[in-house]
Amino acid sequence: MDVRIFKTEEEIGAAAGKMFCDFVNSKPDCVLGFATGATPVPTYSYMADQCDKGNVTFKDVKTFNLDEYCDLPKEHKNSFYMFMYDNLFSKVDLKPENIDFLDGNTDPEAESARYAASIEAKGGIDIQLLGIGRNGHIAFNEPADEFSGEAYKIKLTDSTIEANSIYFDDIAMPRYAMTMGIGSIMKAKKIIFIATGASKAQAVHDMIKGEVTPKCPASILQNHADVTVFLDEAAASML
Repeated sequence: MDVRIFKTEEEIGAAAGKMFCDFVNSKPDCVLGFATGATPVPTYSYMADQCDKGNVTFKDVKTFNLDEYCDLPKEHKNSFYMFMYDNLFSKVDLKPENIDFLDGNTDPEAESARYAASIEAKGGIDIQLLGIGRNGHIAFNEPADEFSGEAYKIKLTDSTIEANSIYFDDIAMPRYAMTMGIGSIMKAKKIIFIATGASKAQAVHDMIKGEVTPKCPASILQNHADVTVFLDEAAASML
């Protein structure tokens, strides 16, 4: 792992965003994997700014995302699709037909097969963006007895529901989600990993220095050939 430590989230966003933009400029028809949550927002802001300035174009880029809620309309304000639309898709020149998203409102086994086939048909994901949960989860892959494979439907943990319920002020928060599995994540050619804040320090330590175990799903990244880790000083405090 290539571990890089910065002082601010904005510095991380610029560094990670530049890595994405430079790669898009070198391979305009590349395939990018995105993540949701507060952590990647500065990265997306940088990418949108560079596109607005004409320094990069995403018109031929294909994208996939890690996860999506089940039993929630795609257009709901709290769907992960709308998060991506608000924070990136609507601010760059991505073509709608080049955006692929897990569908949480259909048969999960069929959707898993469709998603895996779609990624493979586009040549695989060139760069996958990841964050981490306090318990070491990546995407919605929570601590478990074994590493997951392709995309699958998962019951959200009580802690995840508690943390995210504050955003659902009009309907009850979904209890299930579709998530890209660990096996799919590990197929990405390169991984950009971002973590900020002291609350992530233990998980970051376990990911980088701990045992490779499904009890800390992110620890599997030790076995990936190309991972760049962007941390602020608080998230890196236990290394």
